[in-house]
Amino acid sequence: MGEISTSHGKIFTPVFMPVGTQGTVKAMTHEMLLQMNVEIILGNTYHLYLRPGHKLIESLGGLHRFISWDRPILTDSGGFQVYSMSDLNKVTEEGVFFRSHIDGSAHLFTPESSIEVQTALGSDIIMAFDECTPYPAARQQVAESADLTARWAKRSKDAHLENSDSALFGIIQGGIYQDLRAKSAGDICSIGFDGYALGGLSVGEPKDQMFEIVEYTVPMIPEDKPHYLMGAGMPADIIEAVSMGIDMFDCVLPTRNARNGYAFTHNGKIIIKHAKYKEDALPVDPECGCYTCRNFSRAYLRHLFMAGEITAAVLLTIHNLHFYLDLLNRIRQSLKSGRFCDWMAMNLPRYKEAYP
Repeated sequence: MGEISTSHGKIFTPVFMPVGTQGTVKAMTHEMLLQMNVEIILGNTYHLYLRPGHKLIESLGGLHRFISWDRPILTDSGGFQVYSMSDLNKVTEEGVFFRSHIDGSAHLFTPESSIEVQTALGSDIIMAFDECTPYPAARQQVAESADLTARWAKRSKDAHLENSDSALFGIIQGGIYQDLRAKSAGDICSIGFDGYALGGLSVGEPKDQMFEIVEYTVPMIPEDKPHYLMGAGMPADIIEAVSMGIDMFDCVLPTRNARNGYAFTHNGKIIIKHAKYKEDALPVDPECGCYTCRNFSRAYLRHLFMAGEITAAVLLTIHNLHFYLDLLNRIRQSLKSGRFCDWMAMNLPRYKEAYP
């Protein structure tokens, strides 16, 4: 277990961080998130930079005030958009030239400008600018990309104000190559950051390769700093990653899947539109104590979804986020009692079977 202190409150790890790309967790109000005791949410530097603009947000008191959220916020650097929108971008030593997906306007993101934008947003945790290489990728491409990430990390650190209230995390790259991961870990850790993320994973590589890299890399990261596995989000993945020393997780799965009628339960997924739930009086998950499961049946949720009602997305998102937060709470309680290994042995097979 760990504790991260920020100017907007404490974060207790291991922790799951709901994704709020545009300054909102989709289908949720902040009151709902507070009722679920969400300790930290994510914002997206790239998207907030393009719309409504970091200078506007800064002029209105920063991201916390702009979205009326007084708990911690982590913003990514925009580096993942370099990866996910690569057909619109050109990577150079200086940074990334890209065209807006909104209006086609041309922009340049550099390590310095990424830090400038995140600082203007007032994030509690900001990420160094990196390049996320795709999978699969040739070894030479991965090596060059990891070296570029290291140079950008140094520039990000230099641009980060020492008197800033924000913590700065470095990102380790290197693909699925152990020696490149080791070199990247050495390069990034030598710069010195407040926390360390493993990037370039959960991008299509086999699960066994992902965990091989996590298990290999984590011992190279300072033990007293937070360890963040970016993008990994299936329940069994979180449990295994915690056993390897990971503290922080984020993923769009609980919210995105909810909007598509997919509910996580402790006994496997439920696709609520299926006809077999038309007259089902049970809650989504009989083991769950969330607002949705305490009050509504599968039959009602199916009716809402089939009717195209917004409430279906809201209620399923409440449930899915509660499922993830409850899973992390169970993990923390097992750690606190010194029984995590026993808990994992009992529950990991269950979640692997439920979500193969």
